[in-house]
Amino acid sequence: MKHSGVWERRWFQIILAGHEHPDEWPAVDEEDGADFALGEDDTVAQWRAFYEAQITFNRELVEGIPLDTHCAWTKLAHRNLRWVLLHMIEETARHAGHADIIRETLDGR
Repeated sequence: MKHSGVWERRWFQIILAGHEHPDEWPAVDEEDGADFALGEDDTVAQWRAFYEAQITFNRELVEGIPLDTHCAWTKLAHRNLRWVLLHMIEETARHAGHADIIRETLDGR
């Protein structure tokens, strides 16, 4: 949940729209995998709420924007909204598949 929420925010708000979050990448260096690491006080509910909030915000952000709108932060991606949307669908599907494999391993169904 944390990884998905963090990258939902990054792709749409930082890379596509050019919003700045001074407490987050790329303004702040972070170790590889930091978006997977959980703190002692982190909860699934907290990160699920964060992820859902990012999705809600980003839906409003892209509403009415033409699909061929280029990303504001070209240092990382010379892409457009269409590519970002497809990339996020692909990544969400991939992670959902990983979660399903883990669930099947745990419960045998």
